[in-house]
Amino acid sequence: MELTRKGEYGIRGIVYLARQEPGRVVLTNEIAAATQAPPSFLAKILQSFKKLGIVKSFRGTGGGFTIGRPASTISLREVVEAVEGPIMPNRCLMAEGACDRDGYCEMHQLWHKVQSSILDILESVTIEELAKNK
Repeated sequence: MELTRKGEYGIRGIVYLARQEPGRVVLTNEIAAATQAPPSFLAKILQSFKKLGIVKSFRGTGGGFTIGRPASTISLREVVEAVEGPIMPNRCLMAEGACDRDGYCEMHQLWHKVQSSILDILESVTIEELAKNK
């Protein structure tokens, strides 16, 4: 599994918002400059976050984004999956029965363990923890 630029920009963007004073509305261009992300690409990522309540958006003069709920309640897993989709180290884990070898493949159970470990780690890290690290 490799985190794409979309995932990396998403993490940087939400961590930047988490570092702001509560209620501060931040323009996309400011977030983009601070995180070295292309503004239009970042705007699409932030819209994905908005759909899940990770961020709130405000239109018009003084518009922009704020974090949608306490950073302590947003896991790194939630952020990554919001932009990358479900985390799968191998395509055979896409859905039950997606792999016709899952009943006898020596790797299938190992891929499940790898996936479970990755998910546990990402779930255990909050955006608040990342925002506190400088």
